[in-house]
This record gives sequence, C-alpha cells and structure tokens, in this order.
Amino acid sequence: MSDWIAQALDGARLGKASERVVAVLREEPRFASYASTADLAERAEVNIATVVRVAQQLGFSGWPALRVELRSRYLASLSAGEVLAEHAGSDADPVSAALAADRATLGLLERTLDQRQVRAIAAAVHAAGRTLVLGSGTFAAPGVQLSHAAGIMGYDVRLGDLGGTAVLNTLARMGPGDLLVVCDLWMLPVALRRAVEVAVQRSVEVAVITDRRESPLVESAEHVVVVPSEGVGMFPSLTAAMTVVHAVLAELARIGGPRALASVREAERLWREADLF
Repeated sequence: MSDWIAQALDGARLGKASERVVAVLREEPRFASYASTADLAERAEVNIATVVRVAQQLGFSGWPALRVELRSRYLASLSAGEVLAEHAGSDADPVSAALAADRATLGLLERTLDQRQVRAIAAAVHAAGRTLVLGSGTFAAPGVQLSHAAGIMGYDVRLGDLGGTAVLNTLARMGPGDLLVVCDLWMLPVALRRAVEVAVQRSVEVAVITDRRESPLVESAEHVVVVPSEGVGMFPSLTAAMTVVHAVLAELARIGGPRALASVREAERLWREADLF
C-alpha cells in the first residue's frame, strides 16, 4: 500500500496533519478502505478539509474517488475465501444485500466517473479499424456486451480468447489505427498484462476499464475508466463495469448516427430471414 502512495506523492512535502492522514492510509488499509471522510478525519485527528486535500495531493478528485482505489487495492490483496470472510457477519439476506450493494456502487460510480473518458473510449472504437476486447473469466462479461452490441451497429469489435496463443495471433494482425479494450478487475492475469505490452509494441491504442487507478495497465493506456467493483460475496460486482459499457454503447449509437441505425436494421432483417427469433 505504501509504495504506490509514495509514488503518487512523488516527493511532495506534506504538513503534519496531512502526514497523519497518510499514516492511517498506510497502517490501517482495511479501515481506510471503507471509512467516510468524517471517520478518517477523526482517526487521523484532523479536519475533513485535510482529508480532501490529501486525496487531491494523491491525484484524486476527492475522498470518494480515493476510497474506491483503496478498497479495490485492499480486496485485490485477498483470496476469494478472504474476501468472503471480509463480508461475513452480516444478518442481511444475501439477495437484499446484493441489491443494496449495487445501488450503492452505482451511486459511487455516478459521483466519481470521468464521463470524458467514457466518451473517449466510444470515439476510439468509432475511429478504430479493428477493436479487440479482453477480460479474464467472469470479467470478460462486459466485453461480451461491448463486442456483440457494437458489432450489430456495424463496428468491427471482437471478443478475444485470453488463453493460449489466440490473443497474440490476433494482435499480430493489428497495428496503428486499431484498438485494444481490456477489463481489469480484482486480480490482473499475466496473460492480460502481456497482451497490453504486445499492443503497445505494435502501436495499438489501449483503453482500460479497471477498479484500480494504479493498475499496472494504466501507464500503457490512452483511455482509463475507473469503476467501483465490490460485491457482497467472494467475487467483485460487474454492475459498474457493465454500466460503463452501456454508456459507451449509447455514445457509439449517437456518434454512429444513421450508419449505425442502418446496420442494426440490416442485422434485424437477416435475423428475421433466418427465423432466429
């Protein structure tokens, strides 16, 4: 935890009050990862304005955005069983708890999302000759939605298979003017990191949807959207990431205009002819 904080501060000198806030972030990551601004201020024995100022010194818009990063980093350090234990002890019905957690997640997303980056990803897909979308396991789900719906609108967006040689074979046929979109949540697979490295080598533009602003993939990406991802069980929630994808698709439909609409209508015509529905 302390290493990335030091990097974010980049040698900046802090006052004594700000140092106390940073000390809590480093020494009590679990507490800091769910504390309110007032809670953290009380623990560090500072005022709320100092907490906000420290968040901004670390490069965040405010405490809510920094807390997303802290919580994601803390949970990423745990195994699935440890994450489950982190959420244990509640008497709430799991279904109700899941709904409540996702409502809170969407509220947090609305407060922290950089909408310019969402529009930038849509613009990059619109401009790209070919777009490859990658994610690992269940975290490929946002890519399924993006590739399927964007494809119906006439864009060459394909979901890649992260296993074996498939991704590298695809990237070998890509270059300047193409786009790689990756969904990086919870734990970062080596294969996903390698794919981004190859994309950069081949001058392929990179966009990242992640739950950690300090993800190792961020430094290689032209476009980054940070989302909250905490669920109520042992696995992260994809609700915020899927919402971002829905927003990208809505923006694609807008900038695609009549051409995108014509592609959708042609796809529907073919579906009817093939008696698919």
